[in-house]
Amino acid sequence: MELIRGLHNLIAQQRKYTDRKYVVTTGNFDGVHCGHQMILRQLKKKAEELGLPTRVLIFEPQPMEFFAGTGAPARLTPFHEKVALILGNAIDSVVCLHFNEALRNMPANMFIEQILVNSLGVQALIVGDDFRFGYKQSGDFEMLRNAGVKFGFSVSKNDTLVWDNHRVSSTRVRVALEDGDFSLAEQLLGRPYSMSGRVMYGRQIGRTIGIPTANLSLKGKKAPLQGVYAVEIAGLEHRGGVKLLQGVANVGLRPTVDGEQPMLESHIFDFDRAIYGERIRVIFRHKIRNERKFDNVDLLRQQILLDIDAAKKHFGLS
Repeated sequence: MELIRGLHNLIAQQRKYTDRKYVVTTGNFDGVHCGHQMILRQLKKKAEELGLPTRVLIFEPQPMEFFAGTGAPARLTPFHEKVALILGNAIDSVVCLHFNEALRNMPANMFIEQILVNSLGVQALIVGDDFRFGYKQSGDFEMLRNAGVKFGFSVSKNDTLVWDNHRVSSTRVRVALEDGDFSLAEQLLGRPYSMSGRVMYGRQIGRTIGIPTANLSLKGKKAPLQGVYAVEIAGLEHRGGVKLLQGVANVGLRPTVDGEQPMLESHIFDFDRAIYGERIRVIFRHKIRNERKFDNVDLLRQQILLDIDAAKKHFGLS
């Protein structure tokens, strides 16, 4: 299982293995939700039938981010987590191409020949019947089928997963997170929604008011949720064993202390170990309130103590 970044690396590999063919699919795969997982199973099934390896093509930035900029929807999963989740479904390789003006302006027929055929080595392609590509999205499913006849690769439609009479999609997951419906989000994702990263040094404000926090940078990216939450933390040893710890977390800009970059701050109950540099995963279980600005730090501290009580009640700790 491997990640190939950039067209130059992809071309170099394809020149090295000129006869190697792949079963390919492409898309954003943001969140790698149950619908995506079904597509990956379909990809693997086709690959097993043909005796070929699997390959998933993604783009960075995601095309919507390229076109809409800061107006694009918040990502459910950062790039490296998305790649890990795709490869974790027993996919042989993920190819990431830089989405730029050159790719945006590439004619659809050139995308087929240069990217799919010559660079990706496609033998079988699985895409949605509404898939559009190429300059001004001039390429469509029918164009792919005709090109398949010309270049010798098959084209088939990916499956669509429906939950409660609605298609499972990244948009639907984002709506569930915004609504604080973590049960629905977990059903759509096939796992609890979480954010992960390495604990970084912050401004130590939490420690000065007696409520230390483990801080994860969101690297300037908009989060799909904002507010205060009851959370569980994975990745830390506690009392001699590895288990989930409970806590309360804030996702946002921290307006009371004039925060400028989005941050995930988690206060872990009954925990005082220094964990700077350690990787943790914060699992969201229950929304307590929206983020808001307080007149001073003392009022903020009083509210955090109430948030802690609310989170403990959720977990049955008080």
